[in-house]
This record gives sequence, C-alpha cells and structure tokens, in this order.
Amino acid sequence: MPATAPPEPVAEPPETAADTVFHGIVQGLAQQRFVPGQRLVEVDLATQFGVSRASVREALQRLAAQGLIELHRNKGAAIRTLSAQETLEVLDVAERMTGLLARSAARAIAAGAPHAPIQDALARLREADRSQDPDAFASARRGLYRTLLATSGSRELRRLLPSIHMPIVYAQHRPATLQQVRMHDYQAMCQAILKGDEQAADVAGMQHVRNVREAIVRRLGAPAGGEA
Repeated sequence: MPATAPPEPVAEPPETAADTVFHGIVQGLAQQRFVPGQRLVEVDLATQFGVSRASVREALQRLAAQGLIELHRNKGAAIRTLSAQETLEVLDVAERMTGLLARSAARAIAAGAPHAPIQDALARLREADRSQDPDAFASARRGLYRTLLATSGSRELRRLLPSIHMPIVYAQHRPATLQQVRMHDYQAMCQAILKGDEQAADVAGMQHVRNVREAIVRRLGAPAGGEA
C-alpha cells in the first residue's frame, strides 16, 4: 500500500518503535524519500527513526511479509521493484478493492453514517491539491482513505487494504498527470458515496483505478489490455 490513489497501506498512527519504522518507510515511498531498489541499512534506519536495531529488524520483517521489501541473505533488505506485469496485477486487485471500499462507505452513509468526516477529508485534499505540495497531497490522500475505511466499518477491508502494493506502484511510476487524475476521480467517488449510491460509488472507485492504469500504461508504452 497501498495507500494511502488506489489503495495504499492504510494504517493507524504508529504505536511502537517498529510501527514508527514501518509507517515511516511506507510514507517515505509516497514522498520519494525511499525508492524501489533502494537498499535499507539497519544502522542507518535506526539512526533516522531514533529506534533500536531490533525495532528496525521487526519492521523490516513486517514489510517483507507484506511484499514491500525483499530480504536477501548477506545482502540485507531492499525496497521491492515491480515488473510491468506485476504492476498491472497490483492494479487489477486495487481496482476491485477500491470499488468495494467505495461501495461499503456508501452503504454506511445510506444507513445514517455522518457525512462530515468525508467532506472534511475531501476539503483537505482539495487544499493540498491547490497548494501543489506533493507531500501534503499524499498525506491528505491517506487521510481520505482512512476516513472511508472508518466510515465503512469493514474489518476485512481494514485487514486487506494494507497488503496491496500501491506504495511501490506510485513510487516506481509517476506520470506527470497522475495527481490531476486522482483529484478528479476522488471528487467523483466521494460525491457518489455521500449520496449513499452504492452502485455509482463502486463504479467510480473502479474507474479511478482504471484511469491510473491508463496513465501508467502510457508511461510504460505497454498495451492497456492483456492479462493484467
């Protein structure tokens, strides 16, 4: 993640030293402080995050279990790099999961969940978009996904979304038009959610990921169809 864009890992605020490292690396991917293929040195990470090497090792094991990094004997850890096919496979999963998240949130709204948290999260995203601050936009995007998860109340979505490798996809593929695509799509998705329209929300969520896929495919110079 997953995300916070299609799903990135959407996690609670850090609670332990290992959480600090884990979420710091995930967020660092979104902010280009870490990049695919980069080696992760335990002693450097311990200094950077102000934690023990044991906490770093715990975080690296968790990141490896989620497929975000690779651990090599005698070579240490490195941020995973996705092939073009792997990227498209991640987007296939993200498409279904984003639609399901939007549908679940819309169902909750129709059942009486409050509108204000989603409206506030979307307002923060618009402000970050206007400021043209990529870090602020990434933070606001993760906030929106956390809000949609909280609104949905789905424990299964909360469990599954962090396993999608969208942080690597976005760190590795950064089409210039991607933020504009995201902003337009998030507004359409949230509009459907706030109306409590499950079907429209599902369609908008999936269409968002399709639009992201098209932008990445153009950058890769690969066909948009195929077995992705």
